[in-house]
Amino acid sequence: MAGQNGGATFIIIYIVCVLLLGLPCILGEFIIGRHGAANTARAYSRISGGSPWRFVGYMGVLTGFLITGYYAVVSGWCLQYIFASFMGELNGDPAYISRYFADFSSSPLRPVLWTVAILAATHFIIIRGVRQGIERASKAMMPTLFILLLIVVVSSCMLPGASKGVEFLFRPDFSKLDSNMFLAAMGQSFYSLSIGMGCICTFASYFSRQANLMKSAVNIVLIDSLIAILAGLMIFPAAFSVGVNPDSGPSLIFITLPNVFREAFASMPILGTIIATGFYILLSLAALTSLISLHEVSTAFFYEELHTTRKKAATIVTVSCCIMG
Repeated sequence: MAGQNGGATFIIIYIVCVLLLGLPCILGEFIIGRHGAANTARAYSRISGGSPWRFVGYMGVLTGFLITGYYAVVSGWCLQYIFASFMGELNGDPAYISRYFADFSSSPLRPVLWTVAILAATHFIIIRGVRQGIERASKAMMPTLFILLLIVVVSSCMLPGASKGVEFLFRPDFSKLDSNMFLAAMGQSFYSLSIGMGCICTFASYFSRQANLMKSAVNIVLIDSLIAILAGLMIFPAAFSVGVNPDSGPSLIFITLPNVFREAFASMPILGTIIATGFYILLSLAALTSLISLHEVSTAFFYEELHTTRKKAATIVTVSCCIMG
């Protein structure tokens, strides 16, 4: 989104949106979720007293469900790149790597298989519950990803011509400022913070009464924004170094990063293969944690509203999202 909207200017507006809109919205969803102590739809119904505001909760569940269907497809791409990195399929010039992504993402079979695979992994964690499944998986995966992210950031910034990418990321050009950029920044802040899609409200329903909601909300905003900026430092210096347009969209991570690994570890190809494979493993795990949070919104809804088992509720969501994906 930053690449498509002018880099640093977009980031400034994004941070403003996160602070002025994102933080209060997270806190609001925390309060509703903990007070309702139920899935998002029921939590809004309880706090609305039967007024039409209850439909905000149902819309949140529907939004999370629909996002799960396509988020699983993109998450599946990460699994393909684990395999491709390990097998050395990404050892080529920038033009070849760009073609590789285009050919894979338009294939009628491989993306489907990976979509089903990552939804199956999500299903396995979801049926184990929040503390034994979701929390335990996230605590192990996220710190490891952060460390590897820092390694790739350093590698990216050391590439020839990387300074142009850093400048793109941190030197604002206010001539590109327009109303569409404000809308894009607000939308990205809501999407990145999982606002309005039931995730925040659902997880807040598991909070204890002693949990400090403001502290949790501030932590989420600060850490999420830090990771987003680090991701920019990972992508844009490398994009300018290898000649990839910064406005290439989500494919940046599948076109630019392989070039980072190829250039940074040209003298040590085995180490480059290990780092690349490890990074895409952890990227897949990061995508998996997001997919888990989206899946949990719908699972909690079906579990509580249909009065069924958690396993059956998760199966309804997994099968439906496989078909949709």
